[in-house]
Amino acid sequence: MSSIRILSPQLANQIAAGEVVERPASVLKELVENSLDAGAQRIDIEIEQGGIKLIRIRDDGHGIPEDELALALSRHATSKIDNLEDLEAVATLGFRGEALASIASVSKLALTSNTGASSGWRAVSEGRDMEVELQPAAHPKGTSVEVRDLFFNTPARRKFLRAEGTEYNRIDDSIKKLALSRMDIAFSLRHNQRAQLNLRPAISLLEQEKRVADICGPAFMQQALYVDNDRSSIRLWGWMGLPTFNRSQADLQHFFVNGRCIRDKVVAHAIRQAYQDVLYHGRHPAYVLFLEIEPADVDVNVHPTKHEVRFRDSRSIHGFVYGTLNKALAQDRPQDHLQSSESVVPTEQWQPSQSAISFSSAPVQGPGHTNFGQFPAPSQGSVNSPMAAYQGLYATEIPEQQDEIPPMGFAIAQLKGIYILAENAQGLIVVDMHAAHERITYERMKTAFDDQGLVSQPLLVPESLAVSEREAEVADKNTEIFQQLGFVIERAAAESIIVREIPAILRGSEVEGLLRDVISDLLMHGTSERIRNHINEILSTMACHGSVRANRKLSIPEMNALLRDMEATERSGQCNHGRPTWSQLTLEELDKLFLRGR
Repeated sequence: MSSIRILSPQLANQIAAGEVVERPASVLKELVENSLDAGAQRIDIEIEQGGIKLIRIRDDGHGIPEDELALALSRHATSKIDNLEDLEAVATLGFRGEALASIASVSKLALTSNTGASSGWRAVSEGRDMEVELQPAAHPKGTSVEVRDLFFNTPARRKFLRAEGTEYNRIDDSIKKLALSRMDIAFSLRHNQRAQLNLRPAISLLEQEKRVADICGPAFMQQALYVDNDRSSIRLWGWMGLPTFNRSQADLQHFFVNGRCIRDKVVAHAIRQAYQDVLYHGRHPAYVLFLEIEPADVDVNVHPTKHEVRFRDSRSIHGFVYGTLNKALAQDRPQDHLQSSESVVPTEQWQPSQSAISFSSAPVQGPGHTNFGQFPAPSQGSVNSPMAAYQGLYATEIPEQQDEIPPMGFAIAQLKGIYILAENAQGLIVVDMHAAHERITYERMKTAFDDQGLVSQPLLVPESLAVSEREAEVADKNTEIFQQLGFVIERAAAESIIVREIPAILRGSEVEGLLRDVISDLLMHGTSERIRNHINEILSTMACHGSVRANRKLSIPEMNALLRDMEATERSGQCNHGRPTWSQLTLEELDKLFLRGR
């Protein structure tokens, strides 16, 4: 090894560039964030060869004065923070003062700006000796940054760049995230002289929904719930996809904290917990969510690329995000996705199919009186002919007390002992009767379990668990949480805890592994839902076995009662395993199937 010496400014900047400038997309992200911090209302982006040959960004922000242009290309030069107090409450996207210097060290950079007070000026740097050349230049108010030949002086970095199409796709993804983060800003993107994106400012909710649809696809907006929850100094708003709109990859998940797109373990865990009861196994939810929080309550200075943050009170954030999304999913009912009751045709104007035969005069039971687990056994009498079977199966009954057609309509048939066919004001409803009843039973069991509370059962022989000293400390500090979950634990030694009582419903379960997972969650997230989830899994299994099975013939009143229960039950759009419980075919869709009207 040679003697200790101070690195040259050029080499220091190139090392810093390794943290900030990974590829053309990261260059673009840093420059666009500077434009946003400068108060730009429109940002125009032009790239060539996936950003490797050229990245040009023009904004209409407040600009940079002539005497500060050269300083802007210096390392650790910034106008966004001034002291430690500013760093503890960062309110801008960029603040490190390394981006421009790092980019200039590995490219041919030209910075042109005009504050509007006089003519514009241009600063040029070519990454070798980091000398900056200033010259007058015509430019409207705002700033333009031109980055050419990225990594031209660092071949080792350039050879790791991917194909032009791959680099462009990363830029496209980065621009879309930035466009979602600031919907009030106009964005345009050109690649190889071709227009790729042109987004107008979105101020109203309708305009914002259109921008989200343009970026995430119209299918997402058609199957998304709008959420907006405000609590003291925290607000969470945005769009979360319905469980039926799920993805095989986590490629449509956008979460922003104070306008910054981030990846955070606490937030990701809270969102997974919210979707856990309604999402099919191995699938990922889709969402565009915005968390607004006091800048002092979040630390954005934990990663050079600023993709990660650290919350001052992660447990509170976890609970707020989970509670907001879980409540929104719970309140989602089938009728929310059908037309409002104001447009529903009155019962006296609605007529069943001409072939339907009314065969039962029994009143429809209300949701509180239905018990599908105790249906009378179907008649064992033989059917003399297929027509007789159809006459007994296809029938419609309209309750006298109904003033209008309910959202899920009235049952008209049972198909193959699996599906309920119902007619509502819009057309045909198809219900998977086992999946629907499974969810209804599950939600009732959860409600009853919560009302009765957790009953603890003392262990005949207390169980000792060997843990690390840190795990033992966490368990000792959170004994009240464990008591609320039905556990009584004590710290026996520096690296040992004793379990004296467990929830009665978990009798026979693998308690040791469950407790270790709970302690791990407390260490990582400051909270845990594992015990509750494990209890829910048991209740879900019980609900599955206690629900009406396939190939069981239901009467019309029983089918109608199931439909009414679906309208009154939380999360009734999905069964316990995340499968959809119903589907709608409108009259227009049925007409298209048979080419009616053509």
